Amino acid sequence: MIEVKIGDISRLDVPVDAIVNAANSALIPGGGVDGALNRAAGPKLKQAMASIGGTPTGTAVITPAFELPANYVIHAVGPRYIDGKHKEEALLYSAYEAVYRLAHEYKLHTIAVPVLSAGIYGYPKEGAARILCEVADRRENQEITTQVIAFEESWLAIFDKIRQSDSK
Repeated sequence: MIEVKIGDISRLDVPVDAIVNAANSALIPGGGVDGALNRAAGPKLKQAMASIGGTPTGTAVITPAFELPANYVIHAVGPRYIDGKHKEEALLYSAYEAVYRLAHEYKLHTIAVPVLSAGIYGYPKEGAARILCEVADRRENQEITTQVIAFEESWLAIFDKIRQSDSK
C-alpha cells in the first residue's frame, strides 16, 4: 500500500519501522533528505554511515535510526540523471529493489520513502515516481506500507497522474 504525504521526512508525525535516506555512494552526509535526516538523528547516524564506508549506486544499506522516529534508516543510492542513456533507469529500479529486500530481511511493515534521485540528482520527477510505485506495488512488497514523503505539493499531482494511468 502506498500513501503520499507532503512533509519533512525527518519529522514524521507517526513512527515507522524504517526511513529511507537518499544517500550518496560515499555515505557522507550531504544536503536535502540526507542532511535533514542526519541533523535530526544526531551524530551517531553519521558515525554509523561512516563505519559502512560506502555503497555503490543502485544499492542500499541499513543502520539504526538513533533519534529519528523509526527503528532503522535504509540508505539507498539512486543514480545521477545524465540523459537517460547511462543505465539510470536500471540503477533507480535497483536502488528501490534493494530497499525492499532490506525491508523484507528485517521484517519491516512500514517505511517512509522520499522519491530517490528526483532532487539534486536531476531524475525526471514523473519517471522517478513511477519507478517507486512499480516496485512498491509488486506483489511481494504489497504487505509493506509505503509512505512516500514529498517536500513539495506538486508531487501530489504527479502521483495522482500515475495512479490514474495505472487504473486504466
